Amino acid sequence: MDAGGPTVPGNPSPVEVDGVAITLVRTAEDSPKPMRVEFEVTNHGTEAMTYTVTFEVRAPSGEVLSYPETVVESVPAGRTVPGQVDVSRPTAGGDRGTGAQVQVGSVRSVPADEAPSAGGPCPPAGVRLYADEGDAAMGLRVVGLHLENCGTGVHRLNGYPRLELLDEDHEAITGVRIRRGGAPIASGTGADAPPRALALRPGERATTQLVWRNTVQAGEAVNAPYVRVWAKPGAAPVTVTPELDLGTTGELGVGAWQKTTSPRTPAQG
Repeated sequence: MDAGGPTVPGNPSPVEVDGVAITLVRTAEDSPKPMRVEFEVTNHGTEAMTYTVTFEVRAPSGEVLSYPETVVESVPAGRTVPGQVDVSRPTAGGDRGTGAQVQVGSVRSVPADEAPSAGGPCPPAGVRLYADEGDAAMGLRVVGLHLENCGTGVHRLNGYPRLELLDEDHEAITGVRIRRGGAPIASGTGADAPPRALALRPGERATTQLVWRNTVQAGEAVNAPYVRVWAKPGAAPVTVTPELDLGTTGELGVGAWQKTTSPRTPAQG
């Protein structure tokens, strides 16, 4: 292993965050090489999980300079696996990168056989399904779900995906109304086209939108980091992480699948 320089002062963080702990951060302050973060992921659950780990690179003042992210696939139940990621050295703002520290920011985990896929080998189901980074304006949130036929046959869709909202502990959230279309939430979101029968040939794609507001009034706000998605009846579920901050609205809009010819949208998982 390339040592890369001395351990950064103050690292690693001794705290495990949702099964992830930094074990070492190496850098050389006068080197153009990136900072190397070594960490361990421990699966405390009972099934294999795929983890998305977001780190925070902080200046000595505490200012967050960047949020590097990495994915650790298929960690077996009860096992600890090592990982590492190279983090670009922060240089903006004069010497803000000097003495920078790295800590675990957030951890999201989904069952390995339900992990979203935007590339790589085609899943056994013959389709990829993933969520994009979404858009937010004045409290309105819109996240796209994207499906691609990466198999060899025709993939048929007709109507709306089925959704199950999950909390941070992967427990089902009840009491949230799933509305068909975006109009009950807001107009002009693109989620109101009528359902239609689709026949996706290999390489063709379809998309739909999740629409919600994060308004908070009386009551307890609801946050659903995970959404389990069945693209159609009988399909294998895929769990994405759109980070739904539903406030106290108690509702989420979902559009019908529509065929698209637009370029790929960067995935968020």
